[in-house]
Amino acid sequence: MLSARVVSFSPDDPLAGLQVGDAAAPSAPDGWSTVDVRAASLNHHDLWSLRGVGLRAEQLPMVLGTDAAGVTDDGREVVVHAVVGGPDGRGVPADEPRTLLSERYPGTLAERVAVPAWNLVAKPAELTFVEAACVPTAYLTAYRMLFRSGAAQPGQRVLVQGAGGGVAVAAVQLGAAAGLEMVVTGRDATKRERALGLGAALAVEPGARVGRVDVVLETVGRATWEHSVRSVRPGGRIVVAGLTSGDPGPASLTRVFFQEISIVGATMGTRDELGHVLAFLARTGVRPLVDSTYPLARAADGLARLASGAHVGKIVLEV
Repeated sequence: MLSARVVSFSPDDPLAGLQVGDAAAPSAPDGWSTVDVRAASLNHHDLWSLRGVGLRAEQLPMVLGTDAAGVTDDGREVVVHAVVGGPDGRGVPADEPRTLLSERYPGTLAERVAVPAWNLVAKPAELTFVEAACVPTAYLTAYRMLFRSGAAQPGQRVLVQGAGGGVAVAAVQLGAAAGLEMVVTGRDATKRERALGLGAALAVEPGARVGRVDVVLETVGRATWEHSVRSVRPGGRIVVAGLTSGDPGPASLTRVFFQEISIVGATMGTRDELGHVLAFLARTGVRPLVDSTYPLARAADGLARLASGAHVGKIVLEV
């Protein structure tokens, strides 16, 4: 079968370790299912894997990818939940730590993928395979950040740091549809305009004064952390799901404890939450924003666009 795999690590040139070609088809142990992949979306996790983060050399080659939508052997249209194991997992030993596809088990950038049967969620008929493949990382993470970790309520103000990333775009769409006042920062004027078109009430340059917000969604880290701490109201929450610019230097802890700011971590979401966000999309008419699509054979082109940072929304490989 055709797949996109990491065969060597290259921290400075991640695409140098990418191989797109034939690989053995996966087998499904007891309690697992195989899925014919129709579409798989890309995430920065794939670039980190190519750099050697989260993988060891003895695990190579490893099929990349965490997100997919496809068809099971018995004809069901499904979306793959990317988290394997952990407290909510099934199909692996109970003491096995939580992992993502492409970390311990081969991922989704392939014609077929094997996953625990528990990890399969029915694809709503309202969503295409391309749209559904965008959900398991970006839209699920945004959903969890907003409504579980952030406990955001209709009418509240939410600041999203970074206008173009998949999680940020998803958060704007989901939050606006749920009655939240979404405020976005972004360096690129075109991306700020796109955020406004997706439902943001305000889109400004990084560091600009935005007034106090109830919740901050932070995926950038060092470059935006001080602004996040200064922008959240006393008693508000900062939800952290990534650090694309690195760990913050000064943590501004004096302001954190004096103003009783809560800092909450969020990673992905549960299988049930994946079902919830899929239903949210189906019922509201909100659809994942797709930046571009490529055939699986051109996975390198899709990953290059992801690495460039020029995209707005999700990049998807069709199989």
